Amino acid sequence: MRLPESAHSEHPWRIHEIAPDFVVEDVWKFRTPGAGRHDFPALLAAIQAERTTESTGLSALLFKVRWKLGELFGWDRAQVTSLRDRLPTDLRDTATPVENSPLTSLYILDNEYAGEIANSTMHGIMHLSWVPDPTGYHLRMAVLVKPNGHLGRLYMAAIKPFRYTIIYPAITRSWEQTWKDLAIPH
Repeated sequence: MRLPESAHSEHPWRIHEIAPDFVVEDVWKFRTPGAGRHDFPALLAAIQAERTTESTGLSALLFKVRWKLGELFGWDRAQVTSLRDRLPTDLRDTATPVENSPLTSLYILDNEYAGEIANSTMHGIMHLSWVPDPTGYHLRMAVLVKPNGHLGRLYMAAIKPFRYTIIYPAITRSWEQTWKDLAIPH
């Protein structure tokens, strides 16, 4: 479910101190019925393990097309300074690399994860957080971006309809199913 920007920006997440020059592009909530305070690491590990398998469907096809276009036009060869250089000392050794992921992990906490991707179109962050609610906890994803010039702004505008109609619904189905498959007893 799509949420307003304030659903991310009103929380005191650590990402705010690291990326104050990034814009919140999207915020999504994922249902995790019965989730408890300490379930975030297990769900995050399951999501990351899921990424290492071959994806199928329209969403996977769109990503393959995007990577091919990036290869053809040189979008992914750009050298962009990683946000790892901005990390406070206490966050520097918390992330672990994830195989077969376009994201580079920045940090992992008990209730927060951030990974980045950078190329000549934009520098992006996927921020996952574990948020208390009246039924327990839910997973929230915020996508923060810093477009690279005019091309980056055009790129972000061009992919917006695909994010809302194909990519995010596919992620929602996948991650909510991942939670159900975990079957963490409470």
